[in-house]
Amino acid sequence: MNNHHTAGNLSGRGTGRLKVALAIVLVILVAEVAGGILSNSLALLGDAGHMLVDALALGISLFAINIARRPATATKTYGYHRAEIMAALANGIILVLVAAYIFYEAYQRFLDPPTVKTTLMIVIAAVGLAGNLAGILLLRGVRQGSLNIRAAFWHILGDTISSVGVITGGIIIAVTGRGIVDPIIAVFIGCIILWGAVRIVRESTDILLEAVPGHIEMDKVIRMLKNVAGVEDVHDIHIWTITSGIYALSTHLLIEDQMVSRTGEIVEAVNNELAKNFNITHTTLQLECEKCRNCPGGLICEMGQQGEQ
Repeated sequence: MNNHHTAGNLSGRGTGRLKVALAIVLVILVAEVAGGILSNSLALLGDAGHMLVDALALGISLFAINIARRPATATKTYGYHRAEIMAALANGIILVLVAAYIFYEAYQRFLDPPTVKTTLMIVIAAVGLAGNLAGILLLRGVRQGSLNIRAAFWHILGDTISSVGVITGGIIIAVTGRGIVDPIIAVFIGCIILWGAVRIVRESTDILLEAVPGHIEMDKVIRMLKNVAGVEDVHDIHIWTITSGIYALSTHLLIEDQMVSRTGEIVEAVNNELAKNFNITHTTLQLECEKCRNCPGGLICEMGQQGEQ
């Protein structure tokens, strides 16, 4: 058996940028709350509500990154990496709730279209748009390494689109005088928020359920393993994500009957191929010279069976 570990999560590189993004979000939040109340714009207040959630989400993200840096212990052998995934899931659920609230408020305004002060609405939304664009530039380069930071990026991207929608709605209301455009824009904003939220919830749930990472095809991994010199068959294979960018694999390898000293070459070859082709850098390999009795015909051992052969 071999355990091959990776370096720590790379998401810590985005901590400084997350702090700046949080400061920008808080400034925009205050401006949009004041502007939404004064202009009587649900779209602007909806965007402000989204900004409030964003501030919470960025705060959760920063907290989770700090927790995830803690070293492994005797009782938490993987460390606290999953704190980031739990934060991403929390952010996604909060976004779903925000979208639901916006839909509810929009429905009320469809029944009674409001009178909106468009000039103030447009000015405040333009300020928000500028701040959100700055946030996107800050997080764009670091979002790929962490689902947690990607969730924060989605919050700000949603806000950016929301600001564009609010500005567009303000212009249409100013030209046509139709206040019903305001809740229509709010529904559009809610749909964007909900779309991003569903993606984040689905991806973080898959990680917590230890599903096979989306970019990895099990069949290709199995073919690669069987092509390694000395490996005759593969079974009881599991591939999962520990946290963003850290992928793990455990499997039984049926190998040729040979001296123990030669098996190290097989293990090294397998680890090299997994890292090179699939970015799997944490492995647990069990080598066998006889077929596992718990896996008579499949790749996964039968549930309820004890031990590994």
